[in-house]
Amino acid sequence: MTTASDPSYPAHWEADVVLRDGGTARIRPITTEDAGRLVSFYEQVSDESKYYRFFAPYPRLSDRDVHRFTHHDYVDRVGLAATIGDEFIGTVRYDRIGPDGRPASAPADEAEVAFLVQDAHQGRGVASALLEHIGAVARERGIRRFAAEVLPANTKMIKVFTDAGYQQKRSFEDGSVHLTLDLEPTAESLAVQRAREQRAEARSVQRLLAPGSVAVIGVSRSGSGVGAAALRNLRDGGFHGHLYAVNEARAPGMEGDLLDGVRAYRTVADIGAPVDLAVIAVPAQRVPDAVAACGEHGVQGLVVLSAGYGESGPEGLDRQRELVRQARSYGMRLIGPNAFGVINTAADVELNASLAPAPATARGRIGLFTQSGAIGIALLSGLLRRGEGLSSFVSAGNRADVSGNDILQYWYEDGATDVALMYLETLGNPRKFTRLARRTAAVKPLVVALGGRHTPAGHLVPGTRLPESTVSDLLRQAGVIRVDTVTELVDAGLLLAGQPLPAGPRVAILGNSESLGVLTYDACLTEGLRPSPPLDLTTAATPEDFRTALTAALASGDCDAVVVTAIPWVGERALADDLAEALREAVTEVPGKPVAVVHVELGELVEALSAARATAAPPATAPPPASPSPRDRTPAAAPADPPTAAPAAVPDGRIPAYPAAERAVKALAEAVRYAQWRRATADAGHVPEYEDIDESGAAAQLAALVTRVGEGAALTLDEADARELLGRYGIRVLPTLPAPSADAAVRAAGVLGYPVALKTTAPHLRHRADLGGVRLDLTTEAELRRSYEELTEALGKPSELLPVVQSMAPRGVDTVVRAVVDPAAGAVLSFGLAGVPSELLGDTAHRLVPATDRDAAGLVRALRAAPLLFGWRGSDPVDTPALEELLLRLSRLVDDHPEVTGISLEPVVVATEGLSVLSATVRVAHPPARTDLGPRTLPSY
Repeated sequence: MTTASDPSYPAHWEADVVLRDGGTARIRPITTEDAGRLVSFYEQVSDESKYYRFFAPYPRLSDRDVHRFTHHDYVDRVGLAATIGDEFIGTVRYDRIGPDGRPASAPADEAEVAFLVQDAHQGRGVASALLEHIGAVARERGIRRFAAEVLPANTKMIKVFTDAGYQQKRSFEDGSVHLTLDLEPTAESLAVQRAREQRAEARSVQRLLAPGSVAVIGVSRSGSGVGAAALRNLRDGGFHGHLYAVNEARAPGMEGDLLDGVRAYRTVADIGAPVDLAVIAVPAQRVPDAVAACGEHGVQGLVVLSAGYGESGPEGLDRQRELVRQARSYGMRLIGPNAFGVINTAADVELNASLAPAPATARGRIGLFTQSGAIGIALLSGLLRRGEGLSSFVSAGNRADVSGNDILQYWYEDGATDVALMYLETLGNPRKFTRLARRTAAVKPLVVALGGRHTPAGHLVPGTRLPESTVSDLLRQAGVIRVDTVTELVDAGLLLAGQPLPAGPRVAILGNSESLGVLTYDACLTEGLRPSPPLDLTTAATPEDFRTALTAALASGDCDAVVVTAIPWVGERALADDLAEALREAVTEVPGKPVAVVHVELGELVEALSAARATAAPPATAPPPASPSPRDRTPAAAPADPPTAAPAAVPDGRIPAYPAAERAVKALAEAVRYAQWRRATADAGHVPEYEDIDESGAAAQLAALVTRVGEGAALTLDEADARELLGRYGIRVLPTLPAPSADAAVRAAGVLGYPVALKTTAPHLRHRADLGGVRLDLTTEAELRRSYEELTEALGKPSELLPVVQSMAPRGVDTVVRAVVDPAAGAVLSFGLAGVPSELLGDTAHRLVPATDRDAAGLVRALRAAPLLFGWRGSDPVDTPALEELLLRLSRLVDDHPEVTGISLEPVVVATEGLSVLSATVRVAHPPARTDLGPRTLPSY
């Protein structure tokens, strides 16, 4: 008999999932303790659903049925339940069968599977989620195929199977549809899973940002405190739905009376109407009661402003975990705790469930996500001060449930958001973040500022062991515009939201200050742009002179962007409005290129330029259709194609202005690099196939090798095993022969053939040619013996040095190629030049595995020292195609075999023709779980 407390209970199968409509459910194994829940669940299922499940009228479960459906060995017989609170809403089970269709045990690899979903929850994606999880369980237990018998009239269940994306066979036998599903994940099944994930997570955020009714829990009668502030902001912001206040201190009988102009109640249960979103602002010790009351009332989501959780220490962390478990048990998602709140400026919503002080946030095209309330205030203030509005704002606080990944899922298809800005303190799940970021960046700019290299208190999300430079490279690869400060975040957002993307790096500079023009010119060169000599209009230039010069620059085919510099006119402060109008007229007359303004002490000009929207012509494109009423909304359907990649902004007459040339040029340079990435990724490249790769042989070799490794440990392969494994992927390592004595060295040279190299392999000398542990181009026995003697006299005994002899490789450029598996980010491919200078300067480039041919080419060219590979100062260019092929082969090896946790090829000598791998280190371990390939789950910390 198995219960949830038994050691044999597979607790790792438990998972929280987001359903199609944005609600949550928990999936867990069924135990013997679930008999009552199963009977209650079955009683709520319609007769039709029971008929579809058992192919006959089956009004109730017998005691034998209940015993069979609650007793499992979790190997050959497994049952899973989807639950909300303490109730079952759906079940699935498999029974392993043999070729004759009768019950069997391993090595039989087929199982019969069957579902039952409560009628009230059909259409929410419960069966699809259960199929993903039971499929993962089956693969873990050695089952490779599912068989299912479905009545032809049960079209919903047939669709669950056929839409899953697995390879399948279908036949009609004895009045039923017989389906066989191959459970090996395919590109199609993974795409289906991720599309469902996107729809569900986007819908869960939409429920939080576009509620039809909001209750603020914890509103004081005095009007002071966090709850009262949130209520006022909701009321004064013009929220279109129903608004309620909850104050437990209200006397009985006063329900429905007004509090600060809003109907107030003692409890959520007293409201007597549906509540979609609850904003909780009570002390942490009272939050569980508030959450329970919300869950019982059917509230869909929570914004928890209350503090005293993970940010306060270990006890707070425990409270935070329990808060998440409690909210999810009711099918609710939550933002927070310790959150600053959420804002949605959509015309049909106008939700300000935040602590953002007045003035109210303007409607705009920027989406903003922050983990820090203080940073959120600063960003909101900065954007508003410079005339930019928001589409939506989420400050997630401790980010215990809803994270930046969820917001990216929402922004991806949100027609009101053109530019996404994120302030993050950790990446959480870097593998998923980079995947979502790449998809989002393909259709709209995503600008990210990372606020810390380590996980701060309160943030339960695990960090990554990757260096900061590596993380930055991976974000760039995903199309993320990575900035270092919140000031740069606002600067980049303003330009991307108000200007089209530049077609290239050529920049025209014009203005009424020669010195400011030169500063701008220098800044462009520093950022890698190609500026033209500045056009000095002189300090006597009028607004009309600016308009004429800007019109000519925009019409010219010699530039891709324009920076206008302006200093004040002596005694002519009123000209700011005229200059703004002149610049706007030029941009309107010749659209299509970005324009930025650098000003010195021209605050009036900043205001005039940011206010230009009021007098600009409306955008040519139609506005997005209005969202339906929150009451009428249905889960968003997956788009047949991804959202159309529009320009980063629809010009509306606004021109971003910056108080320093460096800030304007930095923002412009980020736009240039992003536009280049967009153009480059239009052809994403492909992962090449190589006919000489022995994938099955490598798998068999690794399976044998990991038997020598304990759980949680890793094994460094010896030279022979490493050479054999790499050789199966077409990566040849030059052999070495041990030389424990001078005579042994001579014999080794005789085998390999002169010229040879003599080098030490002791760990403290390995790859340290600067310490004198390497002798090259030894062409005779005498040279070899002399070098051996010098080596041992200078560095130590042969037993300490572990010398080896190796054939000489053709001369070339020494490089280093590595692949490492990070638990959070996944496999990362790295490339750099060998030697101390490159290590000291951190001149290494990185790409995520699997790498495409385009990734490999970009990796080789990403180094600052890359010119050394392409004929620097008259040297011969090396064989970069051979180098790119090596990178791709190594990427394939690591991607195909999760047992490989690290490979270092050092050095790799790249010659004018071909390359030579002189040394290789390979580490293997039992393969870690791949959460990105498993069934959809919410994080559990």
